[in-house]
Amino acid sequence: MPELPPSDASYAITARTTPQAIPDSDTTAGAAPLFATASTGLDALSTDATGAEAWAAFGAAGLLTRAYRGGEIREGVDIDGLADLLAAADTRCSIPATLSASVQLATALPLLATGTGPTVEQTLRRTLTGQATLALAATDTTAGTDLTALRTEAALDGGSVTVTGGKEWIANATTAEAFLVLARHRPGRHFTSFSWVLVPADAPGVSTRPAPSTLYAASGAGHVTFDSVRLDRAHLVGRAGLGLPLFARHITVERLAGALWGVALCRRILEATRHRLADRAHGDATLWQLSHIRQRFASCLLRVQELQALADSLGPEVARCHDTRAAATLKAAAGTTVPYVLGECAHLWGAAGFADGGIQEIRAQAALFGIGGGATEIVLEALADGADQILRKLARPAPQPEPTTDPRASV
Repeated sequence: MPELPPSDASYAITARTTPQAIPDSDTTAGAAPLFATASTGLDALSTDATGAEAWAAFGAAGLLTRAYRGGEIREGVDIDGLADLLAAADTRCSIPATLSASVQLATALPLLATGTGPTVEQTLRRTLTGQATLALAATDTTAGTDLTALRTEAALDGGSVTVTGGKEWIANATTAEAFLVLARHRPGRHFTSFSWVLVPADAPGVSTRPAPSTLYAASGAGHVTFDSVRLDRAHLVGRAGLGLPLFARHITVERLAGALWGVALCRRILEATRHRLADRAHGDATLWQLSHIRQRFASCLLRVQELQALADSLGPEVARCHDTRAAATLKAAAGTTVPYVLGECAHLWGAAGFADGGIQEIRAQAALFGIGGGATEIVLEALADGADQILRKLARPAPQPEPTTDPRASV
């Protein structure tokens, strides 16, 4: 994204600082150790790189496996490693490009790793080394987030599987080497009626088109159609019928990733906004010295610290146990915190925020946090369903009597 006009602001929201400054900068907590071992190819990554270009650069630098415990994807996500990667991507890349990476790291690749066989292993290897991108194709053309209403079908016939249907608003759709497709293999809304199929983008019958969105073009967002795509059974990922249970399990990590990314994004925007306010003259002082501005800014700091505290507290439950309620809490918190913070910062930037690539554009892109991976209203419903359990967990244990030291007590 372009920077704001230098004449209007010394600290442009979209500026990521020079590559040489990154290792010594605290612009994004946790990013420096990653960049310290990165190749020069990563240093050359431009701020307007597409998601596919950013993914290739991180893969070539050998950084993508940092998101998983011991560098092994089947061992599960490493919270610190995932947070570092997302913070590093946010430092260097646009929101659409970071989304492209986040979906693959947190959901698509771990889902693919539940499968076995040469077809799955080759795609995993190519994607984790940045040689290819993988698109998660779950959202149906008609069902939206109601996954049990999916119309995309995977007809199983002996040694083959035939995929028919379509998916909309898929990140990496126009750049992916393969699609990980959620499809129904038998009629009905039962949760065992769905399976995952790995569909090569160049298979006969696959066609894609970009989504009509300039805001998210860099993520490769688009629509894909499957016209009787016939594949051998090796492209079926995992056991037939485990599609929805696996999705429910791994979407939790995507929601954790959203909270981690939200903290990094808010921190970056707040830091740039803080510099701008301190440098912007107002009378004999600066905007930063106005009490009402400081209070609005402090409210943002409070919200981001709350989100960070939730991620620290609930992250292990999500990463190791795939706790759906903990994940819903993180998703709801990110979905309300990020829009609030960016909205306040957009106000504080004034007219300069409307420049190309400015805070108002970033604010529009960040609306994704309240929609992607489950709308805020949906995850809040999940929290309401678990109200009794959450309240019990919040209750403090009853005080216990102090042990007595009176020897007569034992008589």
